[in-house]
Amino acid sequence: MKFTAEQIAGILEGEVVGNPNATVSMLSKIEEGTEGCLTFLSNPKYTNYIYDTKASIVIVNNTFVPDNEISTTLIKVEDAYGAFAKILEFYNQAKNNKAGIEVPCVLSESAKYGSNFYLGSFSYVGENVIIGNNVKIYPNSFIGDNVKIGDNTVIFAGAKILSETEIGNNCNIYPGTTIGADGFGFAPNPDGTYSKIPQIGNVLIEDNVDIGACTTIDRATMGSTIIRKGVKLDNQIQIAHNVEIGENTVIAAQTGIAGSTKIGKNCMIGGQVGIAGHLIIGDNVRIQAQSGVGKNIKDNEVLQGSPSFGYSEYSKSYVHFRNLPKIVTEIEELKKIIK
Repeated sequence: MKFTAEQIAGILEGEVVGNPNATVSMLSKIEEGTEGCLTFLSNPKYTNYIYDTKASIVIVNNTFVPDNEISTTLIKVEDAYGAFAKILEFYNQAKNNKAGIEVPCVLSESAKYGSNFYLGSFSYVGENVIIGNNVKIYPNSFIGDNVKIGDNTVIFAGAKILSETEIGNNCNIYPGTTIGADGFGFAPNPDGTYSKIPQIGNVLIEDNVDIGACTTIDRATMGSTIIRKGVKLDNQIQIAHNVEIGENTVIAAQTGIAGSTKIGKNCMIGGQVGIAGHLIIGDNVRIQAQSGVGKNIKDNEVLQGSPSFGYSEYSKSYVHFRNLPKIVTEIEELKKIIK
């Protein structure tokens, strides 16, 4: 896809300084720009690169005034960083705007899908699936029976959406993710073996949710595992059966959440956090990376440590943790004096 400076300026409501017919087909950093690239300058630290960049077009702030001669075409806008982000979004949408059904693939006769649908090769869509408008399902994906997928949702390559799962509008499910596999439910027997507990619930994902690569979300034993609207999940996260995650909560990679825990709205959870089962985590909670949570958490708390406790208390305690050998030596010396 090629775009001229004039076309890009129209999208961004900017002003062209230079050749309005300059064309680009790639995006790049300003220091790595080559002919045919579009880039931007917003951080003054990178200003020196604009004088020798080979990029064909550079987006700059309206306030930018060059000190030396510039060979590239400029597009002046109010906010160069925000404008480039807008172009990235536009480019991504254009790049991913595939349509049609590739072969080979399996699309059940009972499945229903809306307009501008894309199904990549080697994908499987099961019985009674309902798919909205502008949905993209990339190659090697699996969509089980009775799944519902809302408008403008993208299922990237290799994702597995198992039966009965419901996914809302404007969601992104990234490669290798599995949604709706059985929860970890086993009952111990007197002889030390285990019997599997049937997992007959489902997974419910609301609108505007992003789920990173290789994340797993287990179906409920009964009822639903629920991911509320606006949630953003990083790669390689484990969410167990009957967990509920509140609106606009963000969770970083390698976090594990055990069964039936309820997490509130607008929480931020760092990487490699472990959260035990059957807990209630309040709204606006912040949990620092590598913390272990084993008790209920009230609204607005900030936690760190394993087991986790108050962040400010942890920070104060950490000073003493580091000085423990010295403190022990001093105590031993005091003991000798007392004797």
